[in-house]
Amino acid sequence: MPVIVVIDDDAGTRLLVTQVLKKEGYQVLAAEDGAKGLALVREHKPDLVVSDVQMPLMDGFEVLDQVRSDPVLAATSVILLTSLQDRSYMRLGMTTGADDYLTKPFAPQELREAVSAQLHKRDRADAMRTQVVDKAVQLALDEQRHKIGALYESRMVKALSAQWPDSSTTSSSEKFASATVLYADMRDYGLWTQALSSSELSEIVQLLYSSVGDTVYLFGAHYMQFVGDGMLCIFVDAADTHSVNHGLRAVRAALGLTNATRRIDAHVQKNLAGRGLPKFSLGVALHSGPVAFAHLDGLISRTGQTTPVGDTVTAALKLFQGEPRLPWSVAASVQAYRLVTGAVRTGERALVQLPGRNQPMDALEILGLA
Repeated sequence: MPVIVVIDDDAGTRLLVTQVLKKEGYQVLAAEDGAKGLALVREHKPDLVVSDVQMPLMDGFEVLDQVRSDPVLAATSVILLTSLQDRSYMRLGMTTGADDYLTKPFAPQELREAVSAQLHKRDRADAMRTQVVDKAVQLALDEQRHKIGALYESRMVKALSAQWPDSSTTSSSEKFASATVLYADMRDYGLWTQALSSSELSEIVQLLYSSVGDTVYLFGAHYMQFVGDGMLCIFVDAADTHSVNHGLRAVRAALGLTNATRRIDAHVQKNLAGRGLPKFSLGVALHSGPVAFAHLDGLISRTGQTTPVGDTVTAALKLFQGEPRLPWSVAASVQAYRLVTGAVRTGERALVQLPGRNQPMDALEILGLA
């Protein structure tokens, strides 16, 4: 609501102006002389001042001069009221910085139009300044976007090349007392192999790899390897990941993978509709414990290959093969869950008998972050 200060020593004029403006919805403050009026202006910093010219103690010209000389108030619109018909007084009012003037007596409609013009003028000026600033900001952002885009691409290529050149980059002597293993593979893979040709299935698997590889990398996986229709990842604590433990980063990656599968399923429904295919989904298993890396020198290539080994890895690979079969998207062992307690939402819980293990695994369904 615009605030207007009315200054006039004539009680009748002051009341008329006040009532007309209040009916228009403005907040009106009134004073009977220039000194009191200037005090109201300094206290309330109004949007507009309507002031008589001839007043005791301080006339309208002096009020105007004080307003224009104050950096805080200088932009305030001022309308002067005068009963003097002499053009010299009107010119004086305009040259000293008045925005408009009204000659007494004036009709209420004249007052409304003069006030509306000044308030709208200020709104238009603010809008124009905003447009100018917005345009300048947009131009700067466009320029930065091109620079940042080029920089991001070069850094991403460099980072991906450094992170995933091949499996041999992981030291063969690495052992971690605590790590989280993530294993994700396609559900109903047998049905997909029966329904699709080898080239069609290859396209789906390639789409899966391209969708989930960067997701896992972004959450700081220490190791990643694609195995057929599945993906094995190892998360460990490192110097640049101390703020978020490996268990929580693995959970975030797992949830990111489930989101990626929705995009792949949409692609399948659009391009392979009518083939009787099941809904595309992954089963993502999480298990935490000690992990070591073994160097298989010369078995696959001249440089050899490093692979994670140990019971933690084996259990993660077999979690969705156990009994009962888990229908969940993300399943975490209780050991993995303990690393993220309070940070995730869980669903069902089950004891799963894994192939080749005497003791069942206590597992929970991970629904999302808390």
